[in-house]
Amino acid sequence: MRFPAAVALVAVGGAVGTYARVAVSLAVPDPALVATLVVNLVGAFALGYVATRFADAGGPDGASRDRERRRRGTRLLLGTGFCGGFTTYSLVALEAAMLMQRGDVPVAVLYAAATLALGAAATMLGIVLASRGRRDRARAAT
Repeated sequence: MRFPAAVALVAVGGAVGTYARVAVSLAVPDPALVATLVVNLVGAFALGYVATRFADAGGPDGASRDRERRRRGTRLLLGTGFCGGFTTYSLVALEAAMLMQRGDVPVAVLYAAATLALGAAATMLGIVLASRGRRDRARAAT
């Protein structure tokens, strides 16, 4: 895939992901921490799923090269672009800092720690589910 096409895929995915994050934040008005947590958990799950589902499979023939090109394009569009624009771990840091400034240190620490721990669990769940799908498709193809 050429560099301009890769950048375009990431830009389009990022714009759509950012728009989706804003839509979620408007749909879940208060507290803002809930919307941020939901977005990051859904995005972490999606990234784990996309990265695994569209991982390189390798192969020397021309058909495999075309398939690999599509996989890379899908990963750039959905993983790097959409999930990158959708999730916002920088906002977690800002919200935690604002909580600390207000004196809500335990809430800030719990919020940041829960976001990271639950995000890691959501990513693992996405990886596991996508891995099962890959094995099922491989079995069906043989």
